[in-house]
Amino acid sequence: MRVGGDWLENANTQRVMRALEDAGYQAYAVGGCVRNALLDAPIADVDIATDALPEQVQALAKSAGLRSVPTGIDHGTITVISKGEPFEVTTFRRDVSTDGRRATVEFSRDMKDDALRRDFTVNALYVARDGTLVDPLGGLPDIRARRIRFIEDADKRIEEDYLRILRFFRFYAWYGDPDQGPDPEGLAACGAHVDGITRLSKERLGAEMKKLLAAPDPAPSVGAMAACGALAQVLAGADAQYLAPLVHLEQAHGFVPRWQRRLVALGGENPGKALRLSKAEGRYLKAVRAAMEAGKGPAVTAYMFGKDQAIDAKLVESAMFGQDLPANFLPEVERGASAEFPVKAADLMERLGTGPQLGLELTRLETLWIDADFRIGKDDLLHA
Repeated sequence: MRVGGDWLENANTQRVMRALEDAGYQAYAVGGCVRNALLDAPIADVDIATDALPEQVQALAKSAGLRSVPTGIDHGTITVISKGEPFEVTTFRRDVSTDGRRATVEFSRDMKDDALRRDFTVNALYVARDGTLVDPLGGLPDIRARRIRFIEDADKRIEEDYLRILRFFRFYAWYGDPDQGPDPEGLAACGAHVDGITRLSKERLGAEMKKLLAAPDPAPSVGAMAACGALAQVLAGADAQYLAPLVHLEQAHGFVPRWQRRLVALGGENPGKALRLSKAEGRYLKAVRAAMEAGKGPAVTAYMFGKDQAIDAKLVESAMFGQDLPANFLPEVERGASAEFPVKAADLMERLGTGPQLGLELTRLETLWIDADFRIGKDDLLHA
């Protein structure tokens, strides 16, 4: 079987792979690019596996006029750059030992060793420079069935790295068949090892949850995650029941998926801390929750909290109460987001000076203006 596409046939990919092959080494595109090509999904980058050692990859890149950066040389990864396009080139590896978070590896000349240390069969497919597909572990049937299955023993794969529990649900959300359900063996193994999630860093948990919640419809996967106990380990108090209604509303009204909106719908205890979100991400979640609690109309909500925050707050609120969006929702949000309070501090300084009374008066007038649905003009406000 042959696999093709611009991702493989473009000159930069070919140049990097040829530099390895011309020196007598193997070079295969591997992992996500191959999986997505077979699923007709977007391809973000191309990773290359080889039997050349990292130092040899660097030397060959230099000889071919390519730049290389030792981004993960201890684990066998060299980033080779061709005309500004980066390719992670990694030597075949086998695991020597694992501790549930990271692995000690040694380099190998055997592709099957490299395939066996990967997580899922759909990620252990290799493509040569001419498009020939190599499937050392039988992942192609799983690709065709849209089945996310651990390689060989699911328990062992998880014990090597407990983050694979979250990856199982993330990959199922993006690439699995929702009608078929998660792979039973994989789901059972995830449930048996949920305590291992506590050994992972919050940054790793946050990164996986953001990717999972950004899927077109993460609801079936998050529901399975909740059922096996994994969701409670990641985010205490989270509840998956409102996610499916939220996704339905998003799709019915043409809203693009937003992981932040879905995370608000899940609730939970301090997600900003539990998932080690950035300060900006944490502020956004708090603003959406505050917009929901304020109980204002869409225009006022957008003015007070922001356009995206108002949209997300109303979508989550509607999902929770089983309601549809009002017919004039988006025009009202736009009206509020573009509203501008007509009174400035300079308009009041001649009468009030620059003391605290000035701020209090500005606040009073803005409240009047908001309560009047932004329909009081500047002159009327100054005489209110």
